[in-house]
Order: sequence, then C-alpha cells, then structure tokens
Amino acid sequence: KIQLAVLTARLAHMDLALEVSDAAVAELAKVGFDPVFGARPLKRAIQQRIENPLSKLLLEGKFAPKATIHVQVDPIKAPGQFSFS
Repeated sequence: KIQLAVLTARLAHMDLALEVSDAAVAELAKVGFDPVFGARPLKRAIQQRIENPLSKLLLEGKFAPKATIHVQVDPIKAPGQFSFS
C-alpha cells in the first residue's frame, strides 16, 4: 500500500484520484512477492500492471481531469488482469 500511495500522490498532482480494490491489492501482493527477495519485486509489479497500462490510457485521453480512476481485478473471470474505469 505504501508503493500505491506514491502512485496516488503522483496522480494527485495531475488532478486525478486513484482507488485500488482489495482484490487488486491482493493480486499485486501475490505477483509482487518473491520468497528470495521479499517484497522488492512489488514496485516492478505495480509498474507493469498498473502504471504502464494507466499511462497509455491517460495519453489516449480516457480519463478527464479530476476523475477518479478505479483499478479492479476479477479473480474468477480474468485472474491477473487489471481493469481501469
């Protein structure tokens, strides 16, 4: 959640809010933890699964200023796939 707070703060400077569902946080924790390295890969997981796709959507103009971006993952229908709305 600390790494997500950093991303949330960066988006706040762009007049955007970020809300990450509990399922998405759990998925990030699952893919971002390594028994050898601990939680260090978490930052990379956030970049690959949230920041990079979100950057593309922002460049495409999918979110208006002052929008709240909701990040979800459906562990049953599409495990590991993050959706933004």
